[in-house]
Amino acid sequence: MSDSQDQYATTKVQPKDFMSGWLVALIIAGTGLSLPTLYLGSEIALGLGLKQALIAFGVSTLVLTIMCMATTLIGNRSRLSTYMILHFSFGANGAKIVNFIFGVTLVGWFAVALELLAIAIKDTALSAFNYTISKELIIIISSLLITITTVYGIKSIQKLANIAIPILTVFLIYILFLTLNELDSVSQLFNYVPNRRDMTLFQATSILVGAAILFPVLMADFSRFIKTDKQSLIAVLGIAIGTPLALVLSAIPSIQTGEVDIIKIMSAYNLVIPAFVLLFISTWVTNATNLYSATLTFSTINEKWSFKYVAIAASIVGTLLAMLGFSSFLFTFLEYLGVLAPSISAIYIIHFFFISKQHYDLKAIGRWKYDALLSWIISSIITLLTYQEVFQITHAYFLDSFILGGVIYMFLNRKVIAL
Repeated sequence: MSDSQDQYATTKVQPKDFMSGWLVALIIAGTGLSLPTLYLGSEIALGLGLKQALIAFGVSTLVLTIMCMATTLIGNRSRLSTYMILHFSFGANGAKIVNFIFGVTLVGWFAVALELLAIAIKDTALSAFNYTISKELIIIISSLLITITTVYGIKSIQKLANIAIPILTVFLIYILFLTLNELDSVSQLFNYVPNRRDMTLFQATSILVGAAILFPVLMADFSRFIKTDKQSLIAVLGIAIGTPLALVLSAIPSIQTGEVDIIKIMSAYNLVIPAFVLLFISTWVTNATNLYSATLTFSTINEKWSFKYVAIAASIVGTLLAMLGFSSFLFTFLEYLGVLAPSISAIYIIHFFFISKQHYDLKAIGRWKYDALLSWIISSIITLLTYQEVFQITHAYFLDSFILGGVIYMFLNRKVIAL
């Protein structure tokens, strides 16, 4: 199988497969128009009120954008997937440990999106047609369609996104227009007082960072296909603009209707059927991206594994998790991601720019890099303690993870960095 057919899982992307940064930005923006993200935007707005929700959206986006700007350049300059890049900082065997955790995480996201989609479709069928469909059947059929898309790689995802994302964006903007048109004054939205106070601004920001924390880590998977450095930075607009836009577009209608469930929100505007199409296509784009990244992860654990068969195996596991109700663990799942993932970004950013001097030699990958593993383990343990509020450092555990991972790794490599 050629490298391009196997999605360059373990090799450098070749110029014949380069693409525009704007197209990649569109793919990334599409992940914001997904059920989990729309659900988070609604939950946070109803839990905090619009003023504080907008602050949470802005702070989380700023943190993620800054991290993505560094990692997108690494992917563009190395032309390697995140999972191969991790080989240089963690060693071949150490990277397998990290990659396995990422793979499991991405399959978890795949399962959450599948389950939420199935619930929404089931509700749609019941409310619009008074017809009950098995949730398990919806999960299986949706998973099958998404897996077929993923097997044909990032370019098929790109083609789907080119059609779907503009339509989805226009649709949500139309819903926003309808919502604002019902208001006597926009101040009604900002004066909204939540009925319950079970969420703080810090918790909301942390959950949002956790929800998208894999973007900085996995940005190289996409930027390695982009033509130039400048174009790769353009791709970051997908998260800098796309994600907060999706959050706002879900938050405002939720405040107006008092509903978190997007199907119920759409019912208020007699748009159940368009909502069904929206949910299905958005989840298709997002989950194809999740499965694509998960497959790349597992492919690096054993280079003999075929991209196609790994994708199928990962989708089967994700489908089973969705059928078992994995979405009930969503918030806890996101918070622990905020503990484990940021330090990995810090470590491989420092390794690329200060230790390898922006050059990777595929023939010079060691078996173990204990300095990176030790930095990750120590920073994760300390961050877990700050997350549990045993003590505090920055009062933002995702920043603790990033800073600690970087500082410890720089200390262990201080002699090399000084050269």
